[in-house]
Amino acid sequence: MNERLDKILASQNLGSRKEAGALIRRGAVSVNGQTVRKPETKADPERDEIVVEGQRLTYRRYVYIMMNKPAGVLSAANDPRATTVVDLVPESMRRRGLFPAGRLDKDTTGLLIITDDGDYAHRMLAPASHVYKLYEARLDTPVLPGDAERFAAGLDLGDFTSLPAELTLPDENDPYVARVCIREGKFHQVKRMFLACGHEVQQLRRLRVGGLELDPNLEEGACRLLTQCEAEAVFS
Repeated sequence: MNERLDKILASQNLGSRKEAGALIRRGAVSVNGQTVRKPETKADPERDEIVVEGQRLTYRRYVYIMMNKPAGVLSAANDPRATTVVDLVPESMRRRGLFPAGRLDKDTTGLLIITDDGDYAHRMLAPASHVYKLYEARLDTPVLPGDAERFAAGLDLGDFTSLPAELTLPDENDPYVARVCIREGKFHQVKRMFLACGHEVQQLRRLRVGGLELDPNLEEGACRLLTQCEAEAVFS
């Protein structure tokens, strides 16, 4: 699809439209080997070879970012009074319109996907997609016999009854740590499910969304770009 060259560059975090236009006018941009000096020149970013200051442009229509969310940060695009997850995205990955696909509570850590692709986020969050999320919780009291059965049957949380969920102990020698796999994402849901069984969650971390696992090498607060295959793994 042909678009204005200045718009293409601006969409790839190469400055504002005005700054991209200045780059083009001074001859720093070529398309298919030909120097271009008019910002309004049309190009197909997915087919044409665009070179900016000697570097070939790797075009991404949308970006998909994995973040290892730290505690104390809001899952929001912006907030005038608090730090948000989008505030933590490095300048090199910044794009207009970035937002978290789904949310984690302020004190919850772990896997969060940030994108500018609204259709992708809608598909990921839609109940019909059945995208499961895996959480690991540290509790104030040990998991009890029968808790797994209660999770599997669905828990009455007052305003709604949770769908069946899988509760496991990753380390049978530590009954204070449990993992739960759910396909809903209602407000404080995991914490409320444990509380319904008499346990208070002290720490909560998300480890997986669909088939996408949190990169173990990603430190809290850090993020990296996902490949297209990794982004689609959410739905596998």
